[in-house]
Amino acid sequence: MTSLITQPSDKCRLPISVDLEYSSLAVSPMKITKKTIFFFLLLLLLILGKFFYQEKNSYLPDFPSQQIIQAYADRKSNVQVESSGIVVKLLPDDLKGAKHQKFLVKITTDLTILIAHNIDLAPRINSLKEGERISFFGEYEWTSKGGTVHWTHHDPGKRHPDGWIKYRNRVYQ
Repeated sequence: MTSLITQPSDKCRLPISVDLEYSSLAVSPMKITKKTIFFFLLLLLLILGKFFYQEKNSYLPDFPSQQIIQAYADRKSNVQVESSGIVVKLLPDDLKGAKHQKFLVKITTDLTILIAHNIDLAPRINSLKEGERISFFGEYEWTSKGGTVHWTHHDPGKRHPDGWIKYRNRVYQ
């Protein structure tokens, strides 16, 4: 037996259909409170904030190095640089001679460089992923493809400035 029940309320009247043969529970209308609305809006803001943060994060670096831009334009090498960028491609490690972890980093809209990180002298960045930001300090060498930054590690001979890569708040040196 089905019956139509109307529940009186100060705020609204919602018709509720209840199968009386199978239910002995009273059904009440759903209350939308300020707390529910606030929770929903907060959740929506968190989701949108995460989306927009990722979009910004994968766009361009916060501080492209004017040194790299100038060295590339002037075709200069042996320039100590500090910059940041977005990893756009992970390359296979170079295992001939001194081992190097290699990856491409977008510095500006028009300039991408190769990072050659010596993994005989510094830890390999195993968790590195495309689309994520890194910061680095090393020596820039000009190439027609954008250039290479190496010496991103400590110098055990103390004859060269120590370089580094910072990724996810960890320094690899």
